[in-house]
Amino acid sequence: MAQTVLHTADSRGGADHGWLKSYHTFSFAGYYNPERLNFGALRVLNDDRVDGGRGFGEHPHDNMEIISIPLEGSLEHKDSIGNVGVIDPGEIQVMSAGTGIYHAEYNKNKNVPVKFLQIWIFPNKRNVEPRYDQQIIQTATHPNELVQILSPDKNDQGVWIHQDAWFNMGNLEKDHQVVYNFHKKESGVYVFVLEGSVSVDGQKLATRDGYGIWDTSAIEITADTDARILLMEVPMEF
Repeated sequence: MAQTVLHTADSRGGADHGWLKSYHTFSFAGYYNPERLNFGALRVLNDDRVDGGRGFGEHPHDNMEIISIPLEGSLEHKDSIGNVGVIDPGEIQVMSAGTGIYHAEYNKNKNVPVKFLQIWIFPNKRNVEPRYDQQIIQTATHPNELVQILSPDKNDQGVWIHQDAWFNMGNLEKDHQVVYNFHKKESGVYVFVLEGSVSVDGQKLATRDGYGIWDTSAIEITADTDARILLMEVPMEF
């Protein structure tokens, strides 16, 4: 029997710093909920909005896989291993913090906000050499499909991380159905609705709702409206 957990959009923690508005699916910074520490290896899922010209100054990370997915606007990245770049909607960024890395993220534009997902995954290897990558997400050219954007295999589609995790994103038209087959029986899948509404094995989800499911091998997703979704398959034990 499948096990599930539902996190509605309005049940998330939040922070309002004026220039930064953030919603936290899991405990983060000033938001602490003992029932929401993580979903398996998925530790952080932050839904951030940063005002024009503002951002996060240089700060350290270690032993964490950190993924950023811009949804609106442009996100500028700089780090201590020499990477400088801009990530736009339709791209994904990954950073293996490993032995330690400093980075900064800023809204590239002065007059419009940037909205992006900040996701942290516990790694399966500690103290690796820090690394950075960004790639284009191919959902625009593959409507009504689940497009892999992250995996543990550096030779596979999308970016890769030090964990048995697979991310897929899809733009689905109303009434379209897709089936997602788990890669591993030990995995759970966390479904996050970016836009629209969907049903996952009959569970209705609206924009920014999250739904975790495990102890099963596949899920069926139906778009109740035109919708955009992110699926994150992660180990439940790690």
